[in-house]
Amino acid sequence: MKIYITALIITLIASVCNAQTRTDKIFVPQTPEWPATPPKSWTTYHLAHPGPWSKLTADPNCAIFYKGRYHLFYICQIKRKHCFAHVSSTDMVHWKWHPTTLLPQKMGHQMFSGTAFLTKDGKPAIIYHGLGSGRNQIAFALDDNLDEWSKPIAIEPKTADGKLAKMRHWDPDCWLMNDSYYSIGGGKNPTLAKSKDLKEWEFLGDFWHADFPADLGVSKNEDLSCANLFRIGNKWMLACISHALGGRYYLGDFKDGKFLPDHHAVLNWARWDYFAPESLLTPDGRRVMWAWCTPRRHAVQKTKRAKNFPSLLAHEQFPQYLQSLPRELSLPEDGNLRIMPLRELQSLRTNPREEQNITVKRDTEYALKNMAGDTMELELVIKAPTANEFGIKLLCAEDGSGGFAISFGKDRKVLNVGYITPRLSLKKGRISPCASSSTRA
Repeated sequence: MKIYITALIITLIASVCNAQTRTDKIFVPQTPEWPATPPKSWTTYHLAHPGPWSKLTADPNCAIFYKGRYHLFYICQIKRKHCFAHVSSTDMVHWKWHPTTLLPQKMGHQMFSGTAFLTKDGKPAIIYHGLGSGRNQIAFALDDNLDEWSKPIAIEPKTADGKLAKMRHWDPDCWLMNDSYYSIGGGKNPTLAKSKDLKEWEFLGDFWHADFPADLGVSKNEDLSCANLFRIGNKWMLACISHALGGRYYLGDFKDGKFLPDHHAVLNWARWDYFAPESLLTPDGRRVMWAWCTPRRHAVQKTKRAKNFPSLLAHEQFPQYLQSLPRELSLPEDGNLRIMPLRELQSLRTNPREEQNITVKRDTEYALKNMAGDTMELELVIKAPTANEFGIKLLCAEDGSGGFAISFGKDRKVLNVGYITPRLSLKKGRISPCASSSTRA
């Protein structure tokens, strides 16, 4: 057995700009600040909101690359009102906070889930649900830092006879296809609208094609929230959630102007551990995705957790809400979605350690020498395992007790990762996920 371990010393760079105050008392931008001495248990490699004025941080939204910087917005609360916090980066690893300017006082409503896109003339825009307005909304950037935004424009799709469409205004997405903009109205029974100028919208009816497969493993009427639709490989991919099933995705194509999926699968196994996926396209053509990571447990979840991960760190102060590490998505010719760590994370590697040719006897454990810490990157190469169970334990005490195991075994079809058991098959020469369209992972 060969083991390669690279310890990561990672610092999340936070902006320490002073809050900017305007003469009018209605609109006061605030800039989050990372504590000078954060608790040791705080994650520094995920994007964790420092507070203290936001009691809740949630869905990542409106991710976009513009003029040399990656921008990501995410829901936060200020005085119990939903706003969009704003961070930017040149490498998607080190981030700085911008003033929080997308506030209810500025926009006229609270800010709920949405996405970002470039207009036909290359200008950044955001589409989102205006909580309390009863409408999905669009706003346009007024500066290159994406700190200043126009007054929002409500999306009002109309039917062929000029009447306002009867539809649910909920988590939208917007994309360009040919010379037209298209927008999803999310939730159950999602709808589709079309526009040439982002002002006048034609209602197209159902988003799903009438030939929606009966054997897809998910109901056509399943909640479709936090929608994000984009091209990948030779398909269209729709990343989304349902509040019952958690993060998930569809692969398919457009037929007769409607979306026809041919594959559906989950993005997680504990439902809200990887929630509200949001993505952007990098200048070199990679599709990069984030999600909201939360231990939150809710009655609508159809699969309950056997354990609650933060309880493993009950003795520490642990961030309750954070954004995932960025992941790269690709869809090769075999049609199986690939999800890999962001390649820029390799820049954080330091202090490499290695052990080789280790033999672990049955019913015994082996402690790695001179390798310890809670921020590591591990690469394990295991030769032809024949044991019923083998693996590695993480977050153990110094004597090896506690922690949780990542384990596999001969003839197994699942991988045990703490409290979740994703399906996995061992193929010759490599480990690869079982292909499945089922929502019951």
